[in-house]
Amino acid sequence: MISAREAMALAPVIPVLTIEDAATASDIARALVSGGLRVLEVTLRTPAALDAIARIAAEVEDAVPAAGTVLNARDLEAAARAGAQVAFSPGIAAFAAGGPIPVIPGVATASDIMAGLELGLDAFKFFPAAAAGGVAVLGAFRGPFAGVIFCPTGGISEENARDYLAAPNVACVGGSWLTPPAAIKAGDWAAIERLARRAAALRPSHAASTGSA
Repeated sequence: MISAREAMALAPVIPVLTIEDAATASDIARALVSGGLRVLEVTLRTPAALDAIARIAAEVEDAVPAAGTVLNARDLEAAARAGAQVAFSPGIAAFAAGGPIPVIPGVATASDIMAGLELGLDAFKFFPAAAAGGVAVLGAFRGPFAGVIFCPTGGISEENARDYLAAPNVACVGGSWLTPPAAIKAGDWAAIERLARRAAALRPSHAASTGSA
């Protein structure tokens, strides 16, 4: 089983996917993986999400299917059964520790991080990153929370991703810009692969160290 830190170290950007039609899932995933992005977060916001995860798990070699918007233990179990190898949650909850697959829970404050540390966790999603204070807050977290790593998500774009990735406690970022609806509608998988390649090239010099325990 992949660990949270291992998943966060695989690429500098984790695509956040809201898939409306599961029939497109494998094509989207292949384009992203071909572009160098292996961990694919499929948010559980649509009826197609679990089917999309299952298709990616079964049909796309080298993909690491992930579930997003996991709100409770039922979501986590369903995602794991579908084939997700890791899960993302918007907040801290007890199910984040000891579940069937690793959970990367969302934090926005020092109190959130402390609650996660009490659960034995040290890898978090910083969410919603832009609204919660962005790079400045991540810098403030470095002092009291040495050894903790983050995946900022929420308000991350191709234009500002590098600013977040420059922070020493950031292992990767999550973003939805990699799968424009127009490209999906047109079946323009080459355009998605190009976006993925640009995102994969964003890895900062410190990234390798954030994957260590």
